[in-house]
Amino acid sequence: MRARSPHEPHRVATPLELLFDLVFVVAISEAASGLHHAVAEGHASQGLLAYAMVFFAIWWAWMNFTWFASAYDTDDLPYRLAVFVQITGALILAGGIPAMFESRLPNVAVVAGYVIMRLAMVAQWLRASNADPDRRATAQRYATGIVVVQACWIGPLFAPRFWPVAFPSFVALELIVPAWAERAAPTTWHPHHIAERYGLLTLIVLGESILSATAAVQSAMAAGQRLLALTPVIAGGMLIVYSVWWLYFDRPAHDLLTTYRRAFIWGYGHYFVYAAAAAIGAGLGVAVDRAGAHASIEPVAAGLAVAVPVAVFLVSLWVLHDRPEYGWTRSLGPITAAMVLLTAFTAQPVLWTGVTLASLVAVKLALHRTSDTR
Repeated sequence: MRARSPHEPHRVATPLELLFDLVFVVAISEAASGLHHAVAEGHASQGLLAYAMVFFAIWWAWMNFTWFASAYDTDDLPYRLAVFVQITGALILAGGIPAMFESRLPNVAVVAGYVIMRLAMVAQWLRASNADPDRRATAQRYATGIVVVQACWIGPLFAPRFWPVAFPSFVALELIVPAWAERAAPTTWHPHHIAERYGLLTLIVLGESILSATAAVQSAMAAGQRLLALTPVIAGGMLIVYSVWWLYFDRPAHDLLTTYRRAFIWGYGHYFVYAAAAAIGAGLGVAVDRAGAHASIEPVAAGLAVAVPVAVFLVSLWVLHDRPEYGWTRSLGPITAAMVLLTAFTAQPVLWTGVTLASLVAVKLALHRTSDTR
């Protein structure tokens, strides 16, 4: 298992990586569905807590696999088998997500699925430590840190009352492990490959949002709701998804990954990008339920179910992608986020959120064109 060159030409995602992403769609879909029903039933705070916890498990396992694969993907038999174990863990985790939204606490399936995915990474790092002497200390630190933290995750299953304190503590430990390990000798991840992998997961999350909204519309129509009454929500939802895609891929991301510090901030910050994008789908489902009178949630709360994740997405993208040298567009992100939050108080919040995002895209296109002609 040799370290791959960070300057390797034409480095693209492999079929195994794409399969890995597709399996994670199941877990992301379950998380978004759980959030949708929790918000629609008036349990937004509890639902958001469960969503934040389960989405961390999904995102962190995916991210660790992605960065490792960028540095050490050999695609041999042991590597493929280890990835299959990780995929199995993702499916086990997905199976426990509905129960987690009911209890608001991680259960055996969620923890077991997560631990299986993480221990498979230990096997990968141990292989890397044997095959890459220059980064042996790094790989051993990763393996040691992951094992210790997984033991921590298992403990609170036997004492559920400690979860509120244990969860943020263990998350902090998970986040510290890569920073500690990489200090020994940095791994050789590929900037173009990382940017492509993150972009592919963005597409998958947006696809889940479309699926969630479509399922909600089908349910409303099956219950006798007329399509005409749902038209503003459908039109606004499509504008939101199209605009979110456009904004994310508005500029190449690989040139942002120029130092390890920037790469860590960019990689970690995508938790909020992905969680917000998936939550948009949940919010659209809530909006459809509200339009069809299938949810008792207040109109403003239903509007916020869409506006808040859109605003979080915009601010997160503004922090991660808009560098200071792009000063003429830098202020647009937070300004638009504030405007989106105000749409929750209108009669058609989803439609106006979509129009606001589409307007942002149009303004950025006009500014880009003006800049290019100078």
